[in-house]
Amino acid sequence: MLEEDQEVLEEDKMPRPCKRRRVRGRPNALFFKPSGTRIIELEEIILNYSELEALKLVDVGEIPQTEAAKKMEVSQPTFSRILTNARKKIADAIVNGKAIRIEK
Repeated sequence: MLEEDQEVLEEDKMPRPCKRRRVRGRPNALFFKPSGTRIIELEEIILNYSELEALKLVDVGEIPQTEAAKKMEVSQPTFSRILTNARKKIADAIVNGKAIRIEK
């Protein structure tokens, strides 16, 4: 196989670029940690802005997922995946005593 052919095949394996999601506002805090434990001793979970926005819309704002997906300008299945990932991360942090860092 030619080197040029290999490059084309590798490009085909690249994932589709992530579509920009509409996120309103910035969080009041960017880091949470369990009390009584030094930061240096903690494992961190990274929660991105779109995951935080999904939690805010559905769990805090009590908006149905279909409506929340429209506000974030993503499909409902994509919104559902974002929300599921966010909930898993938060649960892991709480259950296992990990810090949560919020990033773009």
